[in-house]
Amino acid sequence: MKTIQSSRELLFQFHGRPPLGAAVSLALQHLVAMIVGCVTPPIIIAGAIGLPQEERVLLIQASLVMSAVCTLIQLFPIGKYFGAGLPVILGVSFAYVPSMQAIAASGGGVSAIAGAMLVGGIIAILVGVFAKQIRALFPPVITGTVVFTIGLSLYPTAINYMAGGTANTYELVVETKGLTEALVYGSWQNWLVAALTLAVVIGLNNFAKGICKLASILLGMIFGYVVALFFGMVSFADVGSAAWFSLPEFMHFGLTFDLSACIALGLLFAINSIQAIGDFTATTIGGMDREPTDRELQGGIIAYGAGNILTALFGGLPTATYSQNVGIVGSNKVVNRTVFTLAGGFLLLAGVCPRFAAILTTIPQCVLGGATITVFSSIAMTGMKLIASGGLTPRNTTVVGLSAALGVGLSQASAALSQFPAAVTMIFGKSPVVIATIMAVLLNIILPIDKTEK
Repeated sequence: MKTIQSSRELLFQFHGRPPLGAAVSLALQHLVAMIVGCVTPPIIIAGAIGLPQEERVLLIQASLVMSAVCTLIQLFPIGKYFGAGLPVILGVSFAYVPSMQAIAASGGGVSAIAGAMLVGGIIAILVGVFAKQIRALFPPVITGTVVFTIGLSLYPTAINYMAGGTANTYELVVETKGLTEALVYGSWQNWLVAALTLAVVIGLNNFAKGICKLASILLGMIFGYVVALFFGMVSFADVGSAAWFSLPEFMHFGLTFDLSACIALGLLFAINSIQAIGDFTATTIGGMDREPTDRELQGGIIAYGAGNILTALFGGLPTATYSQNVGIVGSNKVVNRTVFTLAGGFLLLAGVCPRFAAILTTIPQCVLGGATITVFSSIAMTGMKLIASGGLTPRNTTVVGLSAALGVGLSQASAALSQFPAAVTMIFGKSPVVIATIMAVLLNIILPIDKTEK
């Protein structure tokens, strides 16, 4: 009895081998919490670029596999400064979606995104080297503004998807009237499916317990998917041709270096490197009752940059630490490396199966919109919590309000920068995060701190 109890106690230690059954169930819990967030960005970007079906599958597959690889790099550090050695999960980040959509709109394609990722990975490595020195420049009011603005920037994407996606048209047979009706953007059928998906997610998240609460987004998508089947929105025509097993292809999409794309994503990589410090800190405080060491922070951010360079070469999209998995660590205190290794292994298995990726491409955009709008709202509210942790003083509200107003305002007013070169619009006018971060840092330095704040 004591042996069983002691082996279970290993779940709360980073090293050691806990019971396999408990480790598998906890690993699946982490997988369920992050899988939707990991596959949605590549689906969105594939649609924005207009990739053919086989390349959509390849983009999703590469993103899953490289998310697993980046997770395993963090769990098993190489040397002193390559990997955090902390219980974290990495996946494709929503923070890069607006800028990647802008790159897609400019005709750059996945190759331009990959080239910008390579540059961004180098910038992240540099941030990691000097993490200790620059950490003071990013207090909660800055990181909170960044996260809050990321959430706001994603709302239009969710609404467009709830309406059916601008590129989506389905054929629906309305049997009661004997008519064939085209389900176009903004149709009532798209909104109905999106609303039902959202209702299930909200209901499970607020009234369910255990795995149903944790997997509320996944279960909501499954429900919406079933409803969409009855509306004739789902086609499996391309699923049968997908292979059961395949590895991502090295340099399949190629590399191109567009200056404006490199600057835009490079700035985001620097910003997300600082955000990673927050996730590493939350992990160690929530699960290990201590602050992260300088070595863990430096190794984590350096590996984050190097992992994204590797991801770019294999055709995946930018990865980052996943805050929802950090939240699980804070709630159950399970930090054993075996649990997170199994989660990374399950993610890897999902990635090497193109048939699984092909099934994911059949999810109607209205279902994705109904499910992910809750993800985007939670991102924005996480930012608000960070801001509130630093105190809602007049100075801080000025920093947050003005930074978010300029960032979101410029990105929404598409013609505001029309007289500037296209590169300026790409860097500063497409993603509100860049302007908001620059303004927040400048205002935080310039505005005086009153006596009460001191």
